[in-house]
Amino acid sequence: MLGYTYRARFYGCAPYRSYRMKLGLMIGTLCIASIGMVGCASKVQQPDEYSGFLKDYSRLKEAKSPSGAEVMRWIDPKLKPGQYTSVYIEPTQLYPAPKPTEKIPQSTLNGITQYYDQALKRELSKSLPLASAPGPGVIVVRAAITAVSSETESLAPYEYIPVALVAAAVSTASGIRDQETQLATEAVFIDGKSQDVVAQVVRKGTGKPLANASQAMKADDVKNVIDTWASDLHQSYLKLNK
Repeated sequence: MLGYTYRARFYGCAPYRSYRMKLGLMIGTLCIASIGMVGCASKVQQPDEYSGFLKDYSRLKEAKSPSGAEVMRWIDPKLKPGQYTSVYIEPTQLYPAPKPTEKIPQSTLNGITQYYDQALKRELSKSLPLASAPGPGVIVVRAAITAVSSETESLAPYEYIPVALVAAAVSTASGIRDQETQLATEAVFIDGKSQDVVAQVVRKGTGKPLANASQAMKADDVKNVIDTWASDLHQSYLKLNK
């Protein structure tokens, strides 16, 4: 009887009510985290994440890149890669125009676009000479690093960072979060003579994780993403040209 009375008093006391509240909050946090993590699982850009850089998204279909990554892509079925004797790579754009932040400074934004230019030229020049301007027999590559929206907003009041997003993933019930960097790109390929669009692609990738929430992102953190994009583009060209 004494034991029963003790338990009854314990379960009805303030410390136990506090314990139950904390436990409920912890379980709720985990549930929300799980939902958020599922939202982050999409490997391709969703329509609500398109930036508007491409004029027509309706033709995009899900496909796998040479590296195995899932992308949204369209290639003109009448495209004959052999008709092009050189490639002109326009300077990479930031679209829409970003506002630098402490976590994504202007130096990082500049470094990302500059490295994208270098990577595209390095890979595509393995098969086609680089042209100095558009024209007959030239395929034009017009690429942009685009804004990415977070699908895990329920976990925290995330920043919307142009060019890259820092997505938080709950790693423990206490709310400790690991942070990762992501980039998204949209690119269009244009006939240098007719100005017709012959292909387009939308994709994203994950770079190096940031050590903590206050760490500023650097271009080096996403170079691996850009290298993969450029390599896939070259490999896709080789496959089409067979």
